[in-house]
Amino acid sequence: MATLLHIDSAVFPEGSASRDITAEFVRSWQEQHPEGKVVYRDLAATPLPHLDVTAVVAGAENALRAELAAELAEADAVLIGAPMYNFTISSTLKAWLDQVIIVGHNAGPDSTLANTPFTIVASRGGSYAPGTPREEFEFVQNYLEKVLTGMFGATEIDFIVPELTLAHSKPEMAEFIPLAEASRAKAREEATQKAKTLAARLAA
Repeated sequence: MATLLHIDSAVFPEGSASRDITAEFVRSWQEQHPEGKVVYRDLAATPLPHLDVTAVVAGAENALRAELAAELAEADAVLIGAPMYNFTISSTLKAWLDQVIIVGHNAGPDSTLANTPFTIVASRGGSYAPGTPREEFEFVQNYLEKVLTGMFGATEIDFIVPELTLAHSKPEMAEFIPLAEASRAKAREEATQKAKTLAARLAA
């Protein structure tokens, strides 16, 4: 039985592109692997405290950090909803990373998480794709890839990127609505297929 750790961090509980895509991933995962387990954390609904000196000194002896690290260790796969806020990840997701990364326990050259597959839904209101005017402002994929490889030695990180999510709500972006809809549809299809393939592989 494979376990999926599902993390959402979008501020809004409704209408969120990242939540929509992570939900599709979970649906496909459970359809492929109904006997599997899904552990869910909504970081917007239940934010974690920022890392403080007491937690840093305690490391894995801190109750909350130990709980989060255990969830991560027990996961066969990790799904993270990481919408862009002010060019980077949400503060709630950063707090989760700060709490769960414990050097000498699960992070560092001997990390046991190197082979854990991570799927990240990196939604954003505009486009930060290569060749676009704001390409250099993209600090979601860049940061998460660096932190997961640098701290856990992760070797399998897949990004699903629904873009232009603000096109429907911003009149000045109305011309991009068709592109936004195509991007969302592509992301949903990627989530469905990635979840199905990953669940089948891990449950085998």
